[in-house]
Amino acid sequence: MGKRGGERGFFNDKTGQVTLFIILAVVIVGAGVLIYVFYPQISSVLGVAEQDANSFIETCIEDEIANNVQIVSVQGGDTNPAPYVLYQDEKIQYLCYTEEYYKTCVVQKPLLENQIERELKEGIEEEVRNCFDELKRSFEERDYEVVMREGDIDVQLMPNKIVSTFNYTVTLTRAETQRYESFNIVLNNNLYELVNIANNIIDWESTFGDANADLYMDLYHNLKVEKRKPDYGTTVYILTDKTTQDKFQFASRSLVVPPGYGYDVV
Repeated sequence: MGKRGGERGFFNDKTGQVTLFIILAVVIVGAGVLIYVFYPQISSVLGVAEQDANSFIETCIEDEIANNVQIVSVQGGDTNPAPYVLYQDEKIQYLCYTEEYYKTCVVQKPLLENQIERELKEGIEEEVRNCFDELKRSFEERDYEVVMREGDIDVQLMPNKIVSTFNYTVTLTRAETQRYESFNIVLNNNLYELVNIANNIIDWESTFGDANADLYMDLYHNLKVEKRKPDYGTTVYILTDKTTQDKFQFASRSLVVPPGYGYDVV
């Protein structure tokens, strides 16, 4: 009797375990189905979710913007400088230039800020198109319906920042619809102020043939101005924001006297 009772207990325990496993399996499968069906709503409520379109574009293009800003900043505002001087393996644009002796220089880029904005825009156009194509592919792979219309690109130098605007219209539809009229990326950079100071230096160079670096550093306490002489008659100005380490450099050749007057290359 004891043995048969023990056997019944054993089988009851085993049956109970099997039943428990079946219940757990049903619960897990059911939870999986619910998550699959309601994931967009769940992710929206919990705020976890997938990377949105704004974040996607920012991640994709921000390094390209920063790289182009670096290039134009060290090359005098131009991706293909001409005329230029070679200094420390960099081609640096002459923003004021003359080949004649005893003559002040002629301004080469009278609308420097606009020139730089145009250079930055042209420098990122291809990568912007690639990033939006990649955004479309990425969201379609996640079962979104994607409608996209290409628009203009605008780059603006502003105090303490550079703002890139992509006027692309993007509509994403899955459980609900998201619509984006434009995309903005802000790069913290003080190129705006440095370019304005460069313009003032160029005015001095074109009028008097030289500019006083100390004067600018007295006026702008966060500014470092260096003058280098890499070539006969050429001055390279290096403007550095001491707070952010943002830099802009350019060249000038103005009021040059003939060789033999004690000129030293530095």
